[in-house]
Formats: sequence, structure tokens, C-alpha cells
Amino acid sequence: MTLPGIKQFDLSGKAAIITGGSQGLGLAMAAGLASAGANVMLVNRNADEGAKAADELSRDFGVTARSFAADITDPAQAEAMVGAAQAAFGRVDILINSAGINIRGPIDELTPDDFKRVMDVNVTGTWLCCRAVTPLMKAAGSGKIINLASTLGLVGLGNRTPYTSSKGAVVQMTRALGLELAPFNINVNAICPGPFLTAMNIPIADTEEGKKFIVGATALGRWGHLREIQGAAIFLASDAATYMVGSMLTVDGGWTAR
Repeated sequence: MTLPGIKQFDLSGKAAIITGGSQGLGLAMAAGLASAGANVMLVNRNADEGAKAADELSRDFGVTARSFAADITDPAQAEAMVGAAQAAFGRVDILINSAGINIRGPIDELTPDDFKRVMDVNVTGTWLCCRAVTPLMKAAGSGKIINLASTLGLVGLGNRTPYTSSKGAVVQMTRALGLELAPFNINVNAICPGPFLTAMNIPIADTEEGKKFIVGATALGRWGHLREIQGAAIFLASDAATYMVGSMLTVDGGWTAR
């Protein structure tokens, strides 16, 4: 049997929101989607940084790119983010929840506020953005939600209790929401990045922990390059992933394969 020739990875005409989209993995994934033809809205707290990144994406890929300054832990701002994307593009097909923070340290040296801050951004913020975009995607009869979990949502690592707790919650949120929204033709999945040398990880890059237990634990023996997250994002945002629900796609250089 000959299958129909469909450009499954073509995102032309689609519109995407990427939180944490002005730097790091968020910007890399936004560039990946733009390279596949999607119009993108970068959501971040730094308006100038977001505007500059959006201008570069528009210039480099010939798509419409916008930025929107918002605190995703605020329900009203999460809803305003979706409204701004709908106004700019007339539709919202894809949401990538990439905004996140990490506060490291032994549990007896961390404060309750440290733990709460990580949970507020990584869990509550992700949940609020999913909640804000769901009515629009239900009305359209389709959508793609991609959460940024982590390999540390699947395995443990010392001195990371706030972060691992938050990413474990994102894993379970993704599974539960995937089941909830599948009847509406909305695919909810997550990417679990391993060690990428983002601004979040630069402080530990040259430490013994970073060299031995993080980079040294990968099969490839190196940090991930930002471009290496793009294929996973394009895949989950595209028609190639229509049969994926509640999946965790690891991009970790073989770290969790051991």
C-alpha cells in the first residue's frame, strides 16, 4: 500500500506560543518551529529581550514573530497571553510551556520560599498556561500542547528536591491532561531534556558534579547543543505526532538509558 505523500513536519500557517521563549531551550524551540513555517509568540518577563528575539526570528525565517511580556504564575496574565496570540495570528495551534527555574541545594539549606518559587513557576505556571489555551483549542477541534518536563522528572539527583519535585509533577500533569484532552483532538505530550548548557546550567558546568554526574553520565559524554532540542519540538508540534498522548520524549544524550 502506498501512503499519501503528506508533509507531516510542515507547520506553515500554524501559530505557536512559547513561554520562556526569549532565551535558552525556549528560543531554540521557537526557532525550530519558525524554521518549519510556524508563526510564533515568545512569552517572557523581559520585554526588550523578547522583542529582540522576535525580530531576529522574523528576519531569519520569514515568519511573523511577536513577543509578549507576562508572568505565567498570574492567571490573568496567562489568559492575556493567549488572547494576544489569538489577536495577532487569528489562531493558536501550539503551546510550548518552556518557562522554568531551578534552585539547587541541600534540603536543610533551602527555604520553604525556595521550594514554593520553583513550584509556582514550573508547575502552577505550566498548569495555568494549559488552562488558558484549552478553550481555544477545544473550539478549534485540535491543538498541540508540549510541556517541558526533564530527565529529572524521571530519575533523581541529589540537591535538587524543588526541581525534581516540580518536573515529576509536570510529567504527571502531562499524562493526566493528555487523557483529558485527547477526545478533543488535542495532543498533550512532554519533552524531557537532559543536560543542555543553558544559562540555568552554566553555574555547574565546571564543577565536579557537572563533569562527573551530569555530562559524565551521558552516553555521548557532552552537553547537548541547543539545536538538538529542535527536532523533538517540531515533531510533537506536527502532524507526525497525532497518535502520541501523554508521552515523555527524552532528549538527553543517553543519560536515562543507563
